[in-house]
Amino acid sequence: MKPLSMTRTPRISPLLPSLLATALLVGPVVAAEAATHKTKAQAAAARKAKSAAPAEQAMTTDANGRSIPLLQNKAWVLMDYSTGQILASSNPDEPLPPASLTKMMTSYLVEQALKTGKVKPDDKVTMSENAWCRGGKNGDSCMFVPLNAQASLMDMLRGVVIASGNDASKALAEHVGGSEAGFVAMMNAEAAKLGMTKTHFENSDGLPGANHKASARDLAVLAAAIIRNSPEFYPIYAEREFTYNNIKQGNRNALLYTDPTVDGLKTGHTQEAGYCLTASSTRNGMRLISVILNANSMQARADQTRVLFNWGYANFEQATPAQAGAALTTPKVLYGVVPEVAAGVPTAWSLVVPKGQAAAVKTEVMLNPGLEAPIAKGAVIGKAVAVADGKVLGEAPVVALADVERAGFFLRIKQRVAGWFSK
Repeated sequence: MKPLSMTRTPRISPLLPSLLATALLVGPVVAAEAATHKTKAQAAAARKAKSAAPAEQAMTTDANGRSIPLLQNKAWVLMDYSTGQILASSNPDEPLPPASLTKMMTSYLVEQALKTGKVKPDDKVTMSENAWCRGGKNGDSCMFVPLNAQASLMDMLRGVVIASGNDASKALAEHVGGSEAGFVAMMNAEAAKLGMTKTHFENSDGLPGANHKASARDLAVLAAAIIRNSPEFYPIYAEREFTYNNIKQGNRNALLYTDPTVDGLKTGHTQEAGYCLTASSTRNGMRLISVILNANSMQARADQTRVLFNWGYANFEQATPAQAGAALTTPKVLYGVVPEVAAGVPTAWSLVVPKGQAAAVKTEVMLNPGLEAPIAKGAVIGKAVAVADGKVLGEAPVVALADVERAGFFLRIKQRVAGWFSK
């Protein structure tokens, strides 16, 4: 009997060649698909990164051939506060619905009434039925003072500036003007005084009215008046929130939360007016004011304002051709107790010029001919002209910096005779 063999020949499945062939074919396909998926993921990530990157700002050319931002709205203005110069604009003088930018005039008149003592900060202001906001229906923005209740005048002012309350606006109008109609007459009188020639108010809150219109330029002028003439109240425009009756409301000016250089002023929105924003920013001692009218969203009005401020500060700088009280020249004076007088500008004279030109600004003085005593201190005796590269940039009055009394009879005779021999 033969011993059993311990070696066994393995059985090869007839399917093995097919399986090997399939593996050889599928492997590259799977690898290729994996590579394709990776490429698609990379492409998607690249597209996402590209879409997240800020788009390059579109530009256009203004009437003076300058390159300025192209913004999607009906009108805008960028103004230098200290000089009132319009640095750039689009459709600045068309009267358009201003929505709650109207409330800048309402708050301004209340602030001026506080300054004159006509009203007091702790005055109790009544919420009449005419002013009362019925729960924010119809999209009204409200401070939410109950019907016939009273709130302090300063709370009402914050209700206008921060919460944009239509109810607070009307209640203050009635308190200061006797009636809203009386207050509206005050609004239009003040607009005329400020030179807001394209503006007409019909109410104190900015809700649509057939002839309730304001231009972007006029609203910039109004913003400047608030900053200049209401310095003790202007910080309210930078407050981010206001709580009344346990209802906390945030300031609708989004730039207050994202740009520390912005300190006001007011937002507005109605279906007719679109999204509006008047804002002010100060960087390196230079304050700019922007107005956006009829943008298509809250985000758009904020983004467009950022564009204007960044563009303005990147392209302009301040120049000071003359300091207040500094003598620019000492012209001769006929028949005075002194033979000449120091002349200069009465207040600091600033200009906004294209970036890099401030050092090139020169000042030329043109005096009135034949200056003759008496001359009072502060009397205008000529003008100063700021020039750079042969181009006139601006003018300012030149005044006498001291009194010059008229000489007595014999001194005048002596001067006249001396004048004959000096010719």
